[in-house]
Amino acid sequence: MMKWLNLYFDFTRREFNGLMVLISLIFLVMLWPYTYGWIRGEETFTEEEQLAVLKLLAAEKEKPAYKGYDKKYFRYPAKKKHSLFVFDPNTIGQAGWEKFGLSPGQARAILKYRDKGGKFRKVEDLQKMYTINDALYAKLIPYVKIVAAEVPDHPGKFNLKTKFVKPDIVVEINGADTIELDKIKGIGMSFANRIVKYRERLGGFYKKEQLMEVFGLDSVKYEEIKGQIKVDAGRLKKINVNAALFDDFKNHPYIRYKQVNALIQYRKQHGNYSNIADLYKVVIMNQETINRLAPYLEF
Repeated sequence: MMKWLNLYFDFTRREFNGLMVLISLIFLVMLWPYTYGWIRGEETFTEEEQLAVLKLLAAEKEKPAYKGYDKKYFRYPAKKKHSLFVFDPNTIGQAGWEKFGLSPGQARAILKYRDKGGKFRKVEDLQKMYTINDALYAKLIPYVKIVAAEVPDHPGKFNLKTKFVKPDIVVEINGADTIELDKIKGIGMSFANRIVKYRERLGGFYKKEQLMEVFGLDSVKYEEIKGQIKVDAGRLKKINVNAALFDDFKNHPYIRYKQVNALIQYRKQHGNYSNIADLYKVVIMNQETINRLAPYLEF
């Protein structure tokens, strides 16, 4: 063969040997699929196995197509259908809010507002909920139906035409108990309890506006009730700065622990305070704190 190749190509012996090895390798590669199949043997399937495979393929084709992605099933869940229906925002549950398109967390926020004494007295009150955007509010307006509380004419019967209305009264908030505070329109028993607890921490209210410091009682609620309340500043429980101990101040919302400690230590080192201006000598006491505390202090 080498002589025949040399007629057309000029090969050295070493080049010829390399060519033969290359041709042999190519030949082996071409034969390998047939050789491997012969060594391993052809896989055969019984008729039952073939039918099982065909059934599986048919079942896969019949599965509905899923759009989207779900972490659990590796596909997107179908979008929840939102619906609109007549409802009372003071009684509707979480499932109802979610049907309007709110998330579970947003629905819980509204229920928490109601649990804390919040009420929807007119449609516009829905706008106070940050979870209800302008677009949803516009959709809900025609479906809102707020039912007023009703009281019975006599035991066992209700007169649907009679609505429970609190009488117009003026309550002095420093002396009133929870039952008297509950008589104020817009104040339920929940708010009444909070007002009393905060009043005890303060030592009483010296102006109406302090009610907005009660948890949940915002400026809207304050505007609703301010005409029904009055304040007797003479009922304030005052603290004698020159005799007070730490426990006398510890629950007061207008002064912090470090400020109480500094107030007492300064008195021990420099003697009694003679007037409110002496408090400015305590470095840690700022003007805002002193101004808020002033009505509750005596010398």
